[in-house]
Formats: sequence, C-alpha cells, structure tokens
Amino acid sequence: MKAIVVSDETAGTAGMKLVDRPDPVPAGNDVLVEVHASGFTPGELSWPSTWTDRLDRDRTPSVPGHEVAGVVAALGYGTAGWSAGQRVFGLTDWTRDGTLAEFAVVEARNLAPLPGDVDFTVAASLPISGLTAWQGLFVHGRLEAGQSVLVHGVTGGVGSVVAQLAREAGAYVVGTGRSADREAAREFGANEFVDLENDEPADVGDVDLVFDVFGGDLGAWSARLVRAGGTLVTIAGPPEVRPADGRAVDFVVEADRGQLGEIVQRVRDGRLRTNIGAVASLDDAVAAFNPAERVKGKTIIRVRP
Repeated sequence: MKAIVVSDETAGTAGMKLVDRPDPVPAGNDVLVEVHASGFTPGELSWPSTWTDRLDRDRTPSVPGHEVAGVVAALGYGTAGWSAGQRVFGLTDWTRDGTLAEFAVVEARNLAPLPGDVDFTVAASLPISGLTAWQGLFVHGRLEAGQSVLVHGVTGGVGSVVAQLAREAGAYVVGTGRSADREAAREFGANEFVDLENDEPADVGDVDLVFDVFGGDLGAWSARLVRAGGTLVTIAGPPEVRPADGRAVDFVVEADRGQLGEIVQRVRDGRLRTNIGAVASLDDAVAAFNPAERVKGKTIIRVRP
C-alpha cells in the first residue's frame, strides 16, 4: 500500500515522505479499514507517541494521522460488531500507525458507524475536533444552558466546533482570534468576538467556562477570567495559572463511539459544520502539509477518489 511516513522528529512536516509499505494485518479486536479520507494534526509530530510505542520503543518510520473515514476491509480474529463493506469513521490509537495510508488497523471500539449521507471527507474532519470539543464542554466543563463560554481560536478546527456545540447547548459564546476572523467567528456561533490583535481582553469580563487551546500567556490571562465556581478547560497541557476560585482541567481526547454518533448526527441535520480548509490526494499530501501560504481550516487527505 501507499503511505505517508515520518522518521525524523526534528524535520516536522517537511520530513514526511510517500512510500510503499506492506498492508497491515489486523489482530484480535482490530478492524482493517480501507481508508477513504484521513485527518492530520501537525502537533502530533511533537507527541512522544508518534515516535515510540507503549513500551517506549522506537517505532519509526511511523505513519501519522489519527482520524479516519473509510470502509471495513477485514476483521481480526474474534472481532465482532462490524462487517466487511461497512462505512466507519473514528479516532485511532496514538501509539500505532495511523491513517495517512491506503489501509489502517483500528481497534474496533474506536470506530463508529458512518451514515451513508455523510461524505468521507467531512467524516475524517470530525474525530479529533468533534470529540475534543464535546469532551471539553460536556464531560470536563460540565456546561449548562445559560452559562457563558470563552473560546480561543474560535475559527480553528477545534474552536469552531466548540462554539457551535456551546451555542446549541444554550451558552453565550465569546470567541477570540485575529481581526480577519471576526466574520467567520459569527458564522460559527460566537455572540461576541475579541480581536486579540487590537481589542482589550480585559473587556471580556468573567465567564463560566474558558476553552483554551493555546496555553502560555493566553492561558494565564484566561484563568483570571473564570468566575467563582467556573472552569478552565485546556488541551495545551497543565495550566501554569489556575482560576482563583474555580476548577482547571487539562485533558487528552479519547475515542468514544457514542459521542461520535452524537456529533455526526448534528452534521447530518445541519446543526454542525466542520472547518475544512483544503483537501488533497495522498500523492500530494506532503505538499499540502507544507503550503506556500497559510490555509485556514483543517487539511484533509482524500486517499481514494
């Protein structure tokens, strides 16, 4: 099969290359997925799990990408609940070869059924952004109707989904970003927009929940905006500054079939749209991940036409 691999931790996306590799073989409780579309997060090239397995052994050259949409090609011994030809999507294991390939092995529990009216390209953009937003808001953030939410990077892959889910849940949404993002922020559900290049952040006031994707100085400022009893949720690692009278939660997204079902249903009925910035073939994937100009939104690799 064709696959994108990485071998040099210091090279970033420029170190990716397209190679021929043996087709993977599913073990027990595994599903072999014929990949139709794959999502990739550039930050994963800095994760230890990209370079080593669960026992900290080198596993390079490794196949990156952990979001998949495709068709069941085969089942490992004892694997139940799926059938060949079934459409699926999901979030793969961090420490195994990923989805920038023509085939990928995925634990059966990490997959969800993909309805026939949802395109593979759209489905591949959902697992990380959708599950991160869902778990941050409802599992860790305990969001309730009537609360206020500050969403950093509101037009990004995660932030845009956070804003839409929060707005649908009855929250008042304040989004942050660059000045050029103001209109898009409104389209994704933000009631207010804070231009971090020109606006005064202190004007935001206290909020019930902050969803932080950046950390650093912005995360520290965010912690001071959480009102008493509120929550700072972050995916940027343990926060350096915590709310004075509230909770701080940093988390790593996990696969969840039920939550994927909730997310894809919202796509089907028009309540949720993902922010796809570019779509490229597997042959053109390396160039797509190293664009000459900044691409707004998520880049999806369409492995099969």
